[in-house]
Amino acid sequence: MTTTSTYDSQVQVGEVTYRVQATAQQDVLLEVLGSDPEGTVVAEGMLRLPVTGGTAVGKMLGRVLDGLAKMGAPPTSTAVKPANANQPWTPELDEELRETWLNQTAPVSTPELIRTLALRMGRSSSSIRSRLPRAGCDPDVVGRPLSPAAAEVLGVKL
Repeated sequence: MTTTSTYDSQVQVGEVTYRVQATAQQDVLLEVLGSDPEGTVVAEGMLRLPVTGGTAVGKMLGRVLDGLAKMGAPPTSTAVKPANANQPWTPELDEELRETWLNQTAPVSTPELIRTLALRMGRSSSSIRSRLPRAGCDPDVVGRPLSPAAAEVLGVKL
């Protein structure tokens, strides 16, 4: 004798009514139907899977649908861009960056000096780090100019 289990549920999302029906016998058959107020079908699908995979597949589908919903949501980032983000670098700014990097006398780590320069110049840390070679500075070692070999590898003209 085979036992059949059924599940039937309905949810309203905005103007669309979604109906989910699941029937479990040897396999699970999951049917989804979404319709607008006029009865026009706007979403439909069917999934058949082994009874033993229901829980794992259900969790996976939940994560996928949640991720897709977030992709369509407006951005929630409130990150503030640096004051000079996307502004062109001038020869004067390059010279200021170069002089500060090469003439650093206080013991400071590379990341720390990059953060300090970013704040002072109104740029991001990644902007400062990527600009250092163009200003003739080795971005890995405070106080060291960019070597000709490193310039060639980075495609920078000294």
